[in-house]
Amino acid sequence: MYLVDSHCHLNFPDFTGRIPDILQNAADNQIEHLLCISTSWENRETVLALAREYASISASVGIHPTSEGGYEPSADELLDAASPKEIVAIGETGLDYFRSTGDLTWQHERFHRHIDVARRCRKPLIIHTRAAAEDTMETLRTHKASEAGGVMHCFAEDWAVAQQALDIGFYISFSGIVTFKSAKAIQEVAIKAPLDRILVETDAPYLAPVPHRGKPNEPAYVRHTAEFVARLRGMSLEDLAAATTDNFFRLFPAAARLAGRA
Repeated sequence: MYLVDSHCHLNFPDFTGRIPDILQNAADNQIEHLLCISTSWENRETVLALAREYASISASVGIHPTSEGGYEPSADELLDAASPKEIVAIGETGLDYFRSTGDLTWQHERFHRHIDVARRCRKPLIIHTRAAAEDTMETLRTHKASEAGGVMHCFAEDWAVAQQALDIGFYISFSGIVTFKSAKAIQEVAIKAPLDRILVETDAPYLAPVPHRGKPNEPAYVRHTAEFVARLRGMSLEDLAAATTDNFFRLFPAAARLAGRA
């Protein structure tokens, strides 16, 4: 049995000097592969360096929708940064009306650039959306994001939004939030979503699942999320792990090549 943590931030300060131990913990819990996510132009090289050093890590390149004050790359610069083989995805990108307020033209323009780059390089999008589901889905449709494909990371919406994402070919990824007692709408999605379109993730160091809620998260804990989703769906952990791992490598074929699964 093998699992994949489809979204984590191993370059964050929480993991400084701990990467070998973190990866060993993951391996001890049958975590085969990890996708380390870029959130700014400035940290893209650190993320890429991790993927180049460790065979079990792949990377993305992108600017988080709430990231302000850093360098804003052009579409061509972003496209060039996406060229290394270890870069398997574009993002995370999207819209966030919870942390960002006022005139958000810049956020929309950034999102449009990421979609354009993903379509041009044929690498899937990693979508962040918070308090902006309607506009996020409309942007994905109107800018033809389906041509690149992608995943709704850390899904925290309802079944109606999930259906819209599924309708344009996107995958749904569940973080530790799905294990929280209050997450009834997300749990409904975890039950209803097609088995061949779901992923699991940690978003480490954030959002640790029960029984580690409130503590720093790490990739090994994706097993708890997978176990919970499996119980919701009335299936074995082994079958859930096999499906979500196959789904990950199908969505991210560049990661499949890195992992020797292509």
